[in-house]
Amino acid sequence: MCGFVGAFDLGDGSKPIDEGLKEQLRKQVLEMSKKLRHRGPDWSGVYTGNNAILSHERLAIVDPFSGKQPLVSDDGKIILAVNGEIYNHREIRARYAGKYDFKTMSDCEVILPLYKEKGVDFLEDISGIFAFALYDSEKDVYLIGRDEIGVIPLYQGWDKEGRYYVASELKSLEGQCETIEEFPNGCYYYSKDEKPVRWYKRDWESFDAVKDAPCATDDKGEIIDPSVIEKVREGLERAVKAQLMSDVPYGVLLSGGLDSTVIAAITQKFAKKRVETGSIKDAWWPQLHSFAVGLEGSPDLAAARKAADYIGTVHHEIHFTIQEALDALEDVIYHIETYDITTVRASTPMYLLARAIKAMGIKMVLSGEGSDELFGGYLYFHKAPNAQEFHEELVRKMSKLHLYDCLRANKSLMAWGIEGRVPFLDKEFIDIAMGLNPKDKMNIKLPDGKQRIEKWIVRKAFEDILPPDICWRQKEQFSDGVGYSWIDTLREMTNAKVSDAAFAQRERRFPVNTPSTKEEYFYREIYEKLFPSPTAALCPPHEAGVACSTAKALEWDEAWGKMNEPSGRAIANVHDQAY
Repeated sequence: MCGFVGAFDLGDGSKPIDEGLKEQLRKQVLEMSKKLRHRGPDWSGVYTGNNAILSHERLAIVDPFSGKQPLVSDDGKIILAVNGEIYNHREIRARYAGKYDFKTMSDCEVILPLYKEKGVDFLEDISGIFAFALYDSEKDVYLIGRDEIGVIPLYQGWDKEGRYYVASELKSLEGQCETIEEFPNGCYYYSKDEKPVRWYKRDWESFDAVKDAPCATDDKGEIIDPSVIEKVREGLERAVKAQLMSDVPYGVLLSGGLDSTVIAAITQKFAKKRVETGSIKDAWWPQLHSFAVGLEGSPDLAAARKAADYIGTVHHEIHFTIQEALDALEDVIYHIETYDITTVRASTPMYLLARAIKAMGIKMVLSGEGSDELFGGYLYFHKAPNAQEFHEELVRKMSKLHLYDCLRANKSLMAWGIEGRVPFLDKEFIDIAMGLNPKDKMNIKLPDGKQRIEKWIVRKAFEDILPPDICWRQKEQFSDGVGYSWIDTLREMTNAKVSDAAFAQRERRFPVNTPSTKEEYFYREIYEKLFPSPTAALCPPHEAGVACSTAKALEWDEAWGKMNEPSGRAIANVHDQAY
């Protein structure tokens, strides 16, 4: 995981750019790139051409010594800057053995021979998380691409001269570009085209494609096809194993919830051997370390301790105080580049956790993000009226992951140079999970009158490697689980800080994405101070919801239309501690 800035369309294309202007733009791009050094503290590199400049800040996870970027093709004509990981790079390398002269062992280098052979039509060939900028100096064209879900952030902008920029974080473009946008996930932009093209398309986006898929259980919850459950297990295990490629020490985030515990347990299964060689002797980190964060006495810390003892990880608890978290708020908003309430609440403890992980010398962690969106794990899914509504809400949630959980996980960790990997969002596993019959994910009513617990199929698939009280523990959203008093304090503090008079004038103060609560108003003020350009205000999401729902799902319960609270405790009669 790294950071990069790319500048394109430097001249008018009819003649080489003036050397004085080229040097000026090079210095400008380097200054923009410095703002990303937290993402790539290990090395910096820059390419300067007649119509493109690429600057890269590297976090070395695979091939630390020879994999510095920008990468250059074997014929010297194609230049590439990548932020991310290509998990199937060894298979692709084998495909090009004897056909392409690889210069490094970097997993990202495989993009170069793929582009040389297929042009823009190679993105389905790669499995990983990525954002990249490629410049073909011979054709004077560039290609920008982003992974299917948007695990890796990417922004684009245009300056007053019409030059086009891309950057791993918005902060690099702020002050240089008059217009700033998020680059769309699952898309590529080829400079010969007029606009980004969506490369990622799936049948499961339609309910009709999954409504008749085989079911693991009948209408009473009795298992009738165990192969469906086994497919989930095998698919996730493959994803975790593929994502363990690393030449540096790694660990796992362990909140004590189902998702992180499943990932930690599978990781422990494979961690004793180096996945690239299968040898115990080659293992870089002989014991698996796990990390949990929370206030003293928080639900997550207690559950994570049980999970770690059961799995056998070397476990570390990171305690934070409410004051420490409040003091970090401005730094957190600077790094995550959003004023969304849920994201700020959850990012703050994650930001503090990442700092402690960095202090231990660990550079990569695996996390459980994405499971709730794949399997309907949020508590509001209990109110889904039917299978079609359930599935269509999952599709909506998947399409927005890059705005919320993926943004939080990536930027909170990368603030301290920690790469986060998300096996649930492996491209192949997504197809398995989203291709399931929605009835297997729904919280159906059982013969005893109770509703089946959320993410039942995941729990069943891995119940033999999880402690029972963790396997069947109810969903806690991360910002809740670190300690309920954290959210309660944020509400109280922001209500006190934002006056009634100021809040009454909120539409005048913030005509774009007007805050609906004092808490959001408080975060918005910080955000505007850090990112004052008008278009920066449009980049974060702004949508009504309850307990992390989309706006559309508010139709499931008439009472929700009067609420705007992202905490899972907002779902009365579902959460054990609902209010």
